[in-house]
Amino acid sequence: MRILLYNPDNGVTRNFMPHLWMFLLQALTPAGHDVLLIDGNAQPMDETQIAQFVRDENIGLVGIGAMTRMVARAYRMADAIRATGVPVVMGGPHVTEAADEALGRDGGPRHADAVALGEADGTWPLIVEDAVRGELKEIYAPIDAMGQERKPSLNPYPEIPWDKLDLHQFNLVPGLMHPLLKNFREGWGTFRIVPVESGRGCPYGCEFCTVTGFFGDSIRFRTNESVVNELLLLKARARKEQGQIAVFFIDDNFAINLKRTKSLLRDIIAAKAQLFWVAQISANLLRDEELVDLMAASGAKWVFIGMESVDPVNLKGVNKGFNKPGEYAAVLERLAKRNIYAITSFIFGMDNDTTGVAERTLQQVRTWPPGLPVFGLLTPLPATPLYERLEAAGRLTRPRHWLDFSSFTMAHTPLKMTIEEAHAELNYGWAHSYSPEALAQAVAALDDQHVGDRVNVFLARLCFRGIYFPMLTKWSWLRVIVENRRTILRLFKEGVVRWMRPRNSASQVSVDVATPSISGDANA
Repeated sequence: MRILLYNPDNGVTRNFMPHLWMFLLQALTPAGHDVLLIDGNAQPMDETQIAQFVRDENIGLVGIGAMTRMVARAYRMADAIRATGVPVVMGGPHVTEAADEALGRDGGPRHADAVALGEADGTWPLIVEDAVRGELKEIYAPIDAMGQERKPSLNPYPEIPWDKLDLHQFNLVPGLMHPLLKNFREGWGTFRIVPVESGRGCPYGCEFCTVTGFFGDSIRFRTNESVVNELLLLKARARKEQGQIAVFFIDDNFAINLKRTKSLLRDIIAAKAQLFWVAQISANLLRDEELVDLMAASGAKWVFIGMESVDPVNLKGVNKGFNKPGEYAAVLERLAKRNIYAITSFIFGMDNDTTGVAERTLQQVRTWPPGLPVFGLLTPLPATPLYERLEAAGRLTRPRHWLDFSSFTMAHTPLKMTIEEAHAELNYGWAHSYSPEALAQAVAALDDQHVGDRVNVFLARLCFRGIYFPMLTKWSWLRVIVENRRTILRLFKEGVVRWMRPRNSASQVSVDVATPSISGDANA
Protein backbone atom coordinates (compact mmCIF):
# COMPACT_ATOMS: atom_id res chain seq x y z
CA MET A 1 0.00 0.00 0.00
CA ARG A 2 1.13 3.54 -0.74
CA ILE A 3 0.74 5.88 2.22
CA LEU A 4 0.86 9.68 2.32
CA LEU A 5 1.81 11.51 5.51
CA TYR A 6 0.77 15.14 5.22
CA ASN A 7 1.38 18.15 7.43
CA PRO A 8 -0.67 21.26 6.53
CA ASP A 9 0.86 24.71 6.34
CA ASN A 10 0.76 26.59 9.61
CA GLY A 11 -1.34 29.53 8.44
CA VAL A 12 1.21 32.13 9.50
CA THR A 13 4.39 31.76 7.48
CA ARG A 14 6.44 29.20 5.62
CA ASN A 15 7.80 26.91 8.30
CA PHE A 16 11.59 26.79 8.59
CA MET A 17 11.73 23.16 9.65
CA PRO A 18 9.96 19.91 8.73
CA HIS A 19 7.88 18.17 11.38
CA LEU A 20 9.50 15.14 12.99
CA TRP A 21 6.27 13.12 13.31
CA MET A 22 6.23 12.37 9.58
CA PHE A 23 9.74 10.90 9.56
CA LEU A 24 9.09 9.01 12.78
CA LEU A 25 5.91 7.36 11.49
CA GLN A 26 7.61 6.60 8.20
CA ALA A 27 10.31 4.72 10.14
CA LEU A 28 7.65 2.90 12.17
CA THR A 29 5.59 1.80 9.15
CA PRO A 30 5.60 -2.00 8.69
CA ALA A 31 7.74 -3.30 5.85
CA GLY A 32 6.21 -3.62 2.43
CA HIS A 33 4.58 -0.20 2.25
CA ASP A 34 5.70 2.88 0.32
CA VAL A 35 5.45 6.08 2.42
CA LEU A 36 5.44 9.55 0.85
CA LEU A 37 5.85 12.78 2.83
CA ILE A 38 4.48 16.24 2.09
CA ASP A 39 4.91 19.25 4.35
CA GLY A 40 2.52 21.98 3.26
CA ASN A 41 4.89 24.68 4.49
CA ALA A 42 7.59 23.58 2.06
CA GLN A 43 5.35 22.19 -0.70
CA PRO A 44 2.11 24.19 -0.78
CA MET A 45 -1.02 22.50 -2.12
CA ASP A 46 -4.68 23.39 -2.18
CA GLU A 47 -7.55 20.94 -1.83
CA THR A 48 -7.80 20.22 -5.56
CA GLN A 49 -4.08 19.60 -5.87
CA ILE A 50 -3.84 17.19 -2.95
CA ALA A 51 -6.86 15.24 -4.17
CA GLN A 52 -5.25 14.94 -7.60
CA PHE A 53 -1.95 13.90 -6.00
CA VAL A 54 -3.70 11.13 -4.06
CA ARG A 55 -5.32 9.83 -7.25
CA ASP A 56 -2.17 10.10 -9.38
CA GLU A 57 0.03 8.36 -6.81
CA ASN A 58 -2.52 5.62 -6.07
CA ILE A 59 -2.48 6.45 -2.35
CA GLY A 60 -4.35 3.98 -0.13
CA LEU A 61 -4.12 5.75 3.24
CA VAL A 62 -3.40 9.31 4.35
CA GLY A 63 -2.17 10.35 7.79
CA ILE A 64 -2.57 14.01 8.75
CA GLY A 65 -1.07 15.61 11.85
CA ALA A 66 -1.99 19.10 12.96
CA MET A 67 -1.69 21.49 15.86
CA THR A 68 -4.64 23.68 16.78
CA ARG A 69 -3.72 26.66 14.63
CA MET A 70 -3.45 24.37 11.59
CA VAL A 71 -6.47 22.16 12.17
CA ALA A 72 -9.01 24.08 10.06
CA ARG A 73 -6.67 23.73 7.11
CA ALA A 74 -6.12 20.08 7.98
CA TYR A 75 -9.87 19.45 8.01
CA ARG A 76 -10.31 21.01 4.56
CA MET A 77 -7.52 18.90 3.10
CA ALA A 78 -8.89 15.78 4.79
CA ASP A 79 -12.34 16.45 3.32
CA ALA A 80 -10.86 16.73 -0.17
CA ILE A 81 -8.93 13.48 0.25
CA ARG A 82 -11.90 11.55 1.67
CA ALA A 83 -13.98 12.73 -1.29
CA THR A 84 -11.67 10.63 -3.51
CA GLY A 85 -12.54 7.54 -1.47
CA VAL A 86 -9.20 7.33 0.34
CA PRO A 87 -9.39 6.96 4.16
CA VAL A 88 -7.81 9.61 6.40
CA VAL A 89 -6.33 9.13 9.87
CA MET A 90 -5.76 12.28 11.92
CA GLY A 91 -3.53 12.74 14.95
CA GLY A 92 -1.71 15.31 17.01
CA PRO A 93 -2.43 17.47 20.07
CA HIS A 94 -5.64 19.02 18.78
CA VAL A 95 -7.55 15.95 17.67
CA THR A 96 -6.39 14.13 20.80
CA GLU A 97 -8.41 16.66 22.81
CA ALA A 98 -11.17 17.11 20.21
CA ALA A 99 -11.63 13.64 18.73
CA ASP A 100 -15.40 14.07 18.50
CA GLU A 101 -14.90 17.17 16.35
CA ALA A 102 -12.66 15.31 13.88
CA LEU A 103 -15.06 12.33 13.76
CA GLY A 104 -18.20 14.45 13.39
CA ARG A 105 -19.62 13.32 16.71
CA ASP A 106 -20.21 16.87 17.95
CA GLY A 107 -22.88 17.68 15.39
CA GLY A 108 -20.43 19.02 12.81
CA PRO A 109 -19.13 17.42 9.64
CA ARG A 110 -16.89 14.37 9.78
CA HIS A 111 -13.31 14.96 8.66
CA ALA A 112 -11.49 11.72 9.54
CA ASP A 113 -12.14 8.01 9.23
CA ALA A 114 -9.99 7.38 12.29
CA VAL A 115 -8.21 9.33 15.02
CA ALA A 116 -4.92 8.44 16.72
CA LEU A 117 -4.90 9.76 20.28
CA GLY A 118 -1.71 10.87 21.98
CA GLU A 119 1.68 9.57 20.91
CA ALA A 120 1.17 7.24 17.96
CA ASP A 121 4.48 5.36 18.09
CA GLY A 122 2.73 2.16 19.21
CA THR A 123 -0.59 2.54 17.44
CA TRP A 124 0.61 3.52 13.96
CA PRO A 125 1.63 0.00 12.88
CA LEU A 126 -1.80 -1.26 14.00
CA ILE A 127 -3.52 1.50 12.02
CA VAL A 128 -1.63 0.52 8.87
CA GLU A 129 -2.49 -3.18 9.30
CA ASP A 130 -6.19 -2.38 9.84
CA ALA A 131 -6.23 -0.09 6.80
CA VAL A 132 -4.82 -2.87 4.62
CA ARG A 133 -7.71 -5.09 5.70
CA GLY A 134 -10.23 -2.27 5.29
CA GLU A 135 -11.07 -2.48 8.98
CA LEU A 136 -10.08 0.89 10.41
CA LYS A 137 -11.41 1.59 13.89
CA GLU A 138 -12.57 5.10 14.73
CA ILE A 139 -10.23 5.64 17.67
CA TYR A 140 -6.76 4.31 18.38
CA ALA A 141 -5.49 4.98 21.89
CA PRO A 142 -2.13 3.98 23.39
CA ILE A 143 -3.41 1.90 26.29
CA ASP A 144 -2.17 -1.27 27.95
CA ALA A 145 -4.10 -4.43 28.85
CA MET A 146 -5.35 -2.75 32.04
CA GLY A 147 -6.76 0.21 30.12
CA GLN A 148 -4.05 2.59 31.34
CA GLU A 149 -2.35 5.07 29.01
CA ARG A 150 0.98 3.75 27.80
CA LYS A 151 3.84 6.13 26.96
CA PRO A 152 6.61 5.09 24.55
CA SER A 153 9.92 4.65 26.36
CA LEU A 154 12.02 5.95 23.41
CA ASN A 155 14.33 2.96 23.91
CA PRO A 156 14.96 1.56 21.43
CA TYR A 157 14.34 4.60 19.23
CA PRO A 158 13.40 4.17 15.57
CA GLU A 159 16.32 4.79 13.24
CA ILE A 160 15.44 7.54 10.79
CA PRO A 161 17.55 7.06 7.62
CA TRP A 162 18.50 10.71 7.17
CA ASP A 163 21.27 9.70 4.75
CA LYS A 164 18.75 8.21 2.31
CA LEU A 165 15.65 10.39 2.65
CA ASP A 166 14.62 12.85 -0.04
CA LEU A 167 14.88 16.21 1.73
CA HIS A 168 14.73 18.36 -1.40
CA GLN A 169 11.54 20.15 -0.33
CA PHE A 170 13.22 21.28 2.92
CA ASN A 171 16.21 23.08 1.38
CA LEU A 172 16.10 26.67 2.64
CA VAL A 173 18.52 28.03 0.05
CA PRO A 174 16.47 29.84 -2.64
CA GLY A 175 16.89 28.37 -6.10
CA LEU A 176 18.30 31.62 -7.50
CA MET A 177 21.03 31.61 -4.87
CA HIS A 178 22.09 28.01 -5.39
CA PRO A 179 24.74 28.59 -8.11
CA LEU A 180 26.30 31.40 -6.07
CA LEU A 181 26.36 29.66 -2.71
CA LYS A 182 27.10 26.04 -3.57
CA ASN A 183 30.84 26.72 -3.78
CA PHE A 184 31.00 29.22 -0.91
CA ARG A 185 33.72 28.03 1.43
CA GLU A 186 32.56 24.62 2.65
CA GLY A 187 29.38 24.67 0.63
CA TRP A 188 26.03 26.38 0.96
CA GLY A 189 24.26 24.76 -1.93
CA THR A 190 21.83 23.32 0.61
CA PHE A 191 20.83 24.41 4.09
CA ARG A 192 18.34 22.46 6.14
CA ILE A 193 17.15 22.57 9.72
CA VAL A 194 16.36 19.03 10.80
CA PRO A 195 14.26 18.13 13.85
CA VAL A 196 15.75 15.73 16.38
CA GLU A 197 14.29 14.74 19.72
CA SER A 198 16.36 13.54 22.64
CA GLY A 199 13.44 13.28 25.07
CA ARG A 200 9.73 13.94 25.66
CA GLY A 201 7.59 15.35 28.42
CA CYS A 202 7.59 18.38 30.72
CA PRO A 203 6.75 18.55 34.43
CA TYR A 204 5.98 22.27 34.64
CA GLY A 205 2.34 22.38 33.55
CA CYS A 206 2.11 26.01 32.39
CA GLU A 207 -1.55 27.02 32.24
CA PHE A 208 -1.62 27.80 28.51
CA CYS A 209 0.46 24.86 27.29
CA THR A 210 -0.70 21.59 25.70
CA VAL A 211 2.57 19.74 26.26
CA THR A 212 1.83 18.23 29.66
CA GLY A 213 -1.59 17.08 28.49
CA PHE A 214 -0.20 15.45 25.35
CA PHE A 215 3.20 14.03 26.36
CA GLY A 216 2.57 13.88 30.09
CA ASP A 217 4.78 14.96 32.94
CA SER A 218 6.78 11.74 32.82
CA ILE A 219 10.13 12.62 31.26
CA ARG A 220 11.59 10.03 28.90
CA PHE A 221 14.96 10.13 27.16
CA ARG A 222 16.70 8.38 24.33
CA THR A 223 20.14 6.94 25.00
CA ASN A 224 23.07 9.26 24.40
CA GLU A 225 24.43 6.81 21.86
CA SER A 226 21.22 6.92 19.84
CA VAL A 227 21.24 10.73 19.66
CA VAL A 228 24.95 10.94 18.85
CA ASN A 229 24.64 8.40 16.04
CA GLU A 230 21.80 10.41 14.51
CA LEU A 231 23.89 13.59 14.61
CA LEU A 232 26.84 11.80 13.00
CA LEU A 233 24.52 10.58 10.23
CA LEU A 234 23.31 14.12 9.58
CA LYS A 235 26.84 15.50 9.69
CA ALA A 236 28.00 12.95 7.14
CA ARG A 237 25.14 13.86 4.81
CA ALA A 238 25.97 17.55 5.06
CA ARG A 239 29.60 16.84 4.22
CA LYS A 240 28.68 14.60 1.30
CA GLU A 241 26.33 17.21 -0.17
CA GLN A 242 28.79 20.04 0.54
CA GLY A 243 25.84 21.70 2.22
CA GLN A 244 24.75 22.71 5.69
CA ILE A 245 22.54 20.98 8.23
CA ALA A 246 21.53 22.46 11.56
CA VAL A 247 19.55 20.61 14.21
CA PHE A 248 16.54 21.75 16.20
CA PHE A 249 16.20 19.67 19.34
CA ILE A 250 12.42 19.66 19.64
CA ASP A 251 12.34 18.45 23.25
CA ASP A 252 9.79 20.43 25.24
CA ASN A 253 12.63 21.48 27.55
CA PHE A 254 16.01 20.23 26.37
CA ALA A 255 17.78 20.73 29.73
CA ILE A 256 14.98 19.58 32.04
CA ASN A 257 17.38 17.02 33.56
CA LEU A 258 20.67 18.88 33.90
CA LYS A 259 22.79 15.82 34.70
CA ARG A 260 21.49 13.94 31.69
CA THR A 261 21.80 16.94 29.33
CA LYS A 262 25.42 17.54 30.35
CA SER A 263 26.17 13.87 29.79
CA LEU A 264 24.65 14.02 26.29
CA LEU A 265 26.57 17.18 25.36
CA ARG A 266 29.85 15.66 26.57
CA ASP A 267 29.22 12.61 24.40
CA ILE A 268 28.45 14.80 21.38
CA ILE A 269 31.74 16.62 21.87
CA ALA A 270 33.73 13.43 22.40
CA ALA A 271 32.30 11.89 19.22
CA LYS A 272 32.93 15.07 17.21
CA ALA A 273 29.24 15.02 16.35
CA GLN A 274 28.83 18.79 16.61
CA LEU A 275 26.34 20.47 14.33
CA PHE A 276 24.94 23.94 14.84
CA TRP A 277 21.86 23.41 16.98
CA VAL A 278 18.86 25.17 18.45
CA ALA A 279 16.81 24.02 21.44
CA GLN A 280 14.06 25.12 23.81
CA ILE A 281 15.36 25.66 27.34
CA SER A 282 13.68 27.54 30.17
CA ALA A 283 15.55 30.50 31.63
CA ASN A 284 15.83 29.03 35.13
CA LEU A 285 17.95 26.13 33.82
CA LEU A 286 20.41 28.46 32.09
CA ARG A 287 21.84 29.68 35.40
CA ASP A 288 24.27 26.76 35.22
CA GLU A 289 27.65 27.93 33.86
CA GLU A 290 28.88 24.41 33.10
CA LEU A 291 25.75 23.67 31.07
CA VAL A 292 26.24 26.78 28.94
CA ASP A 293 29.93 25.96 28.42
CA LEU A 294 28.98 22.51 27.16
CA MET A 295 26.25 23.94 24.96
CA ALA A 296 28.74 26.24 23.24
CA ALA A 297 31.31 23.47 22.76
CA SER A 298 28.72 21.10 21.30
CA GLY A 299 27.49 23.54 18.62
CA ALA A 300 24.63 25.54 20.19
CA LYS A 301 23.92 28.78 18.33
CA TRP A 302 20.37 29.72 19.33
CA VAL A 303 18.17 28.95 22.33
CA PHE A 304 14.40 29.45 22.40
CA ILE A 305 13.37 30.82 25.81
CA GLY A 306 9.71 31.19 26.69
CA MET A 307 10.04 34.31 28.80
CA GLU A 308 6.34 35.17 28.25
CA SER A 309 6.36 38.36 30.33
CA VAL A 310 8.57 40.76 32.28
CA ASP A 311 5.82 40.98 34.91
CA PRO A 312 6.14 38.42 37.76
CA VAL A 313 2.40 38.75 38.49
CA ASN A 314 1.58 37.57 34.98
CA LEU A 315 3.98 34.65 35.25
CA LYS A 316 2.54 33.49 38.55
CA GLY A 317 -0.97 33.73 37.09
CA VAL A 318 -0.18 31.21 34.32
CA ASN A 319 1.74 28.83 36.62
CA LYS A 320 5.13 29.92 35.29
CA GLY A 321 6.46 31.53 38.44
CA PHE A 322 9.75 29.64 38.03
CA ASN A 323 10.60 32.33 35.45
CA LYS A 324 12.31 35.24 37.23
CA PRO A 325 12.38 38.41 35.08
CA GLY A 326 15.15 39.81 37.25
CA GLU A 327 17.40 37.01 36.00
CA TYR A 328 16.69 37.40 32.29
CA ALA A 329 19.55 39.82 31.59
CA ALA A 330 22.16 37.67 33.34
CA VAL A 331 20.99 34.56 31.49
CA LEU A 332 21.24 36.25 28.09
CA GLU A 333 24.64 37.76 28.89
CA ARG A 334 25.87 34.31 29.93
CA LEU A 335 24.79 32.92 26.55
CA ALA A 336 26.09 35.83 24.50
CA LYS A 337 29.57 35.57 26.03
CA ARG A 338 29.74 32.18 24.35
CA ASN A 339 28.25 33.42 21.06
CA ILE A 340 24.89 31.79 21.74
CA TYR A 341 21.88 34.00 21.16
CA ALA A 342 18.30 33.78 22.29
CA ILE A 343 14.90 33.63 20.65
CA THR A 344 12.90 35.32 23.41
CA SER A 345 9.16 34.71 23.31
CA PHE A 346 6.63 37.08 24.88
CA ILE A 347 2.87 36.83 25.30
CA PHE A 348 0.61 39.90 25.39
CA GLY A 349 -2.94 39.90 26.67
CA MET A 350 -2.19 38.28 30.02
CA ASP A 351 -4.42 39.19 32.94
CA ASN A 352 -2.10 41.83 34.41
CA ASP A 353 -1.20 43.44 31.08
CA THR A 354 -2.25 47.04 30.49
CA THR A 355 -1.72 49.40 27.58
CA GLY A 356 1.96 50.15 27.08
CA VAL A 357 3.01 46.58 27.86
CA ALA A 358 4.86 46.29 24.55
CA GLU A 359 7.04 49.34 25.20
CA ARG A 360 7.67 48.27 28.79
CA THR A 361 8.81 44.90 27.47
CA LEU A 362 11.01 46.45 24.79
CA GLN A 363 12.65 48.74 27.33
CA GLN A 364 13.97 45.58 28.95
CA VAL A 365 14.78 43.84 25.67
CA ARG A 366 16.92 46.79 24.50
CA THR A 367 19.23 46.35 27.50
CA TRP A 368 19.94 42.71 26.62
CA PRO A 369 22.31 41.24 24.02
CA PRO A 370 20.60 41.32 20.62
CA GLY A 371 18.54 38.26 19.83
CA LEU A 372 15.21 37.43 18.24
CA PRO A 373 12.23 38.73 20.22
CA VAL A 374 8.95 37.19 19.11
CA PHE A 375 5.49 38.18 20.25
CA GLY A 376 2.14 36.45 20.44
CA LEU A 377 -1.22 36.76 22.14
CA LEU A 378 -2.43 34.63 25.01
CA THR A 379 -4.39 31.86 23.29
CA PRO A 380 -6.77 29.43 25.05
CA LEU A 381 -6.12 26.05 23.46
CA PRO A 382 -8.68 23.27 23.97
CA ALA A 383 -8.47 21.24 27.19
CA THR A 384 -5.75 23.44 28.72
CA PRO A 385 -6.29 24.86 32.22
CA LEU A 386 -6.36 28.32 30.63
CA TYR A 387 -9.23 27.38 28.31
CA GLU A 388 -11.22 25.87 31.16
CA ARG A 389 -10.65 28.91 33.39
CA LEU A 390 -11.68 31.41 30.73
CA GLU A 391 -14.68 29.32 29.69
CA ALA A 392 -15.89 29.12 33.29
CA ALA A 393 -15.50 32.90 33.63
CA GLY A 394 -17.45 33.56 30.42
CA ARG A 395 -14.49 35.37 28.87
CA LEU A 396 -14.16 33.36 25.63
CA THR A 397 -15.18 35.47 22.65
CA ARG A 398 -14.50 32.76 20.06
CA PRO A 399 -14.87 29.41 21.86
CA ARG A 400 -13.88 27.41 18.77
CA HIS A 401 -11.48 29.94 17.31
CA TRP A 402 -9.47 27.24 15.54
CA LEU A 403 -12.31 26.56 13.07
CA ASP A 404 -12.09 30.15 11.84
CA PHE A 405 -8.36 30.61 12.21
CA SER A 406 -7.07 34.16 12.20
CA SER A 407 -3.43 34.62 13.07
CA PHE A 408 -2.54 36.99 15.91
CA THR A 409 -6.17 37.51 16.92
CA MET A 410 -7.50 37.30 20.48
CA ALA A 411 -10.06 34.62 21.32
CA HIS A 412 -10.96 35.99 24.75
CA THR A 413 -11.34 39.31 26.52
CA PRO A 414 -8.26 40.43 28.50
CA LEU A 415 -8.87 41.71 32.02
CA LYS A 416 -7.20 45.13 31.85
CA MET A 417 -7.25 45.90 28.12
CA THR A 418 -9.67 45.67 25.26
CA ILE A 419 -9.07 43.16 22.49
CA GLU A 420 -8.22 46.03 20.15
CA GLU A 421 -5.65 47.38 22.60
CA ALA A 422 -4.04 43.95 22.88
CA HIS A 423 -3.76 43.79 19.09
CA ALA A 424 -2.18 47.25 19.05
CA GLU A 425 0.42 46.15 21.60
CA LEU A 426 1.30 43.16 19.46
CA ASN A 427 1.69 45.35 16.38
CA TYR A 428 3.92 47.72 18.33
CA GLY A 429 6.18 44.93 19.54
CA TRP A 430 6.80 43.50 16.09
CA ALA A 431 7.10 46.85 14.31
CA HIS A 432 9.65 48.22 16.77
CA SER A 433 11.74 45.03 16.83
CA TYR A 434 12.03 44.33 13.11
CA SER A 435 12.23 47.73 11.45
CA PRO A 436 15.40 48.50 9.42
CA GLU A 437 16.52 50.74 12.29
CA ALA A 438 16.07 47.94 14.84
CA LEU A 439 17.98 45.46 12.68
CA ALA A 440 20.82 47.96 12.21
CA GLN A 441 20.98 48.56 15.97
CA ALA A 442 21.13 44.81 16.67
CA VAL A 443 24.10 44.43 14.32
CA ALA A 444 25.83 47.52 15.71
CA ALA A 445 25.51 46.17 19.25
CA LEU A 446 27.76 43.28 18.19
CA ASP A 447 30.58 45.38 16.73
CA ASP A 448 33.08 43.65 18.99
CA GLN A 449 32.06 40.22 17.70
CA HIS A 450 33.19 38.11 14.76
CA VAL A 451 31.58 39.26 11.51
CA GLY A 452 30.08 35.79 11.09
CA ASP A 453 28.16 36.16 14.35
CA ARG A 454 26.83 39.55 13.24
CA VAL A 455 25.72 38.07 9.91
CA ASN A 456 24.12 35.19 11.82
CA VAL A 457 22.04 37.55 13.97
CA PHE A 458 21.13 39.79 11.03
CA LEU A 459 19.97 36.94 8.77
CA ALA A 460 18.03 35.34 11.62
CA ARG A 461 16.26 38.64 12.35
CA LEU A 462 15.51 39.09 8.68
CA CYS A 463 13.92 35.64 8.49
CA PHE A 464 12.04 35.92 11.79
CA ARG A 465 10.59 39.19 10.53
CA GLY A 466 8.59 37.01 8.16
CA ILE A 467 6.59 35.50 11.04
CA TYR A 468 4.58 38.69 11.35
CA PHE A 469 5.39 40.40 8.03
CA PRO A 470 5.26 37.52 5.53
CA MET A 471 7.84 37.63 2.75
CA LEU A 472 6.51 35.00 0.40
CA THR A 473 7.33 36.57 -2.97
CA LYS A 474 10.54 37.69 -4.67
CA TRP A 475 9.29 41.29 -4.61
CA SER A 476 8.64 41.26 -0.89
CA TRP A 477 12.15 39.94 -0.27
CA LEU A 478 13.61 42.53 -2.62
CA ARG A 479 11.78 45.30 -0.76
CA VAL A 480 13.16 44.12 2.58
CA ILE A 481 16.68 43.90 1.14
CA VAL A 482 16.43 47.45 -0.20
CA GLU A 483 15.16 48.72 3.16
CA ASN A 484 18.13 47.12 4.91
CA ARG A 485 20.71 47.87 2.23
CA ARG A 486 23.01 49.93 4.46
CA THR A 487 23.34 47.15 7.03
CA ILE A 488 23.81 44.53 4.31
CA LEU A 489 26.51 46.61 2.58
CA ARG A 490 28.34 47.17 5.87
CA LEU A 491 28.39 43.45 6.68
CA PHE A 492 29.45 42.61 3.13
CA LYS A 493 32.40 45.00 3.28
CA GLU A 494 33.53 43.65 6.64
CA GLY A 495 33.22 40.09 5.38
CA VAL A 496 35.33 40.83 2.29
CA VAL A 497 37.99 42.57 4.38
CA ARG A 498 38.20 39.61 6.73
CA TRP A 499 38.30 37.16 3.83
CA MET A 500 41.20 39.03 2.25
CA ARG A 501 43.14 39.37 5.50
CA PRO A 502 46.12 36.99 5.78
CA ARG A 503 45.01 33.92 7.72
CA ASN A 504 48.33 32.41 8.68
CA SER A 505 48.91 34.08 12.04
CA ALA A 506 48.44 32.11 15.23
CA SER A 507 46.14 34.73 16.67
CA GLN A 508 43.86 34.56 13.66
CA VAL A 509 43.68 30.77 13.95
CA SER A 510 42.79 31.02 17.62
CA VAL A 511 39.99 33.46 16.87
CA ASP A 512 38.56 31.17 14.19
CA VAL A 513 38.57 28.20 16.52
CA ALA A 514 37.08 30.05 19.46
CA THR A 515 34.30 31.79 17.57
CA PRO A 516 32.86 29.62 14.78
CA SER A 517 30.85 31.70 12.35
CA ILE A 518 27.99 30.81 10.07
CA SER A 519 30.49 29.67 7.45
CA GLY A 520 29.88 26.00 8.15
CA ASP A 521 32.59 25.00 10.61
CA ALA A 522 30.22 22.78 12.60
CA ASN A 523 29.53 20.64 9.53
CA ALA A 524 33.19 20.25 8.65
